[in-house]
Amino acid sequence: MRMMNRLIAFGSLVAVFFVCAPELGAQQESLRITPTVSENRVLVSFELTNAYSEAVREAISSGLRTTFTFELELRTSVPAWIDRTIAKTVVSTSDQYDNLTRRHTLTRTIDGRNEEVMVTEDEAVARSWLTKWTRVQVSDTSKLDPSRDYYVHITTRARPVGGSLLGLTRTISGSAKFTFIPY
Repeated sequence: MRMMNRLIAFGSLVAVFFVCAPELGAQQESLRITPTVSENRVLVSFELTNAYSEAVREAISSGLRTTFTFELELRTSVPAWIDRTIAKTVVSTSDQYDNLTRRHTLTRTIDGRNEEVMVTEDEAVARSWLTKWTRVQVSDTSKLDPSRDYYVHITTRARPVGGSLLGLTRTISGSAKFTFIPY
């Protein structure tokens, strides 16, 4: 009886391995974050690398609205306490592909407001639109203390949900530090 239980357990582990193996071989997504201070504003440029996977491409091609949401937080470290959040901005990009016209309708929103809409037939443009942002304003420098260290923390989610056997949303996060020096 014990031998049978061990064989069943071993068989289950092998089955889980074969189901998860394609995900293990996939390239890991990561965030490249570049904070800058310009014209009395904290601006952030970032790129989610390796996020436009075959699963995302298939979801888009099937006509499912695909959305990447990025939560940007400007924070400062507080010794022996929880880090303080100075400002928060939520940006998202969506791709609604039309199979009949073979066009991507791309939408960008900042804090829930539609900022920009573009229509393209070029998949490379759609990929870049979904995963790259340039010079997103997070805060005014009037909220910052001179010569203090800050960091921008970004958390991202993609919809429709993919890459999880349980249907859980995968999140990718990253941070980049900088020191505010007024000029």
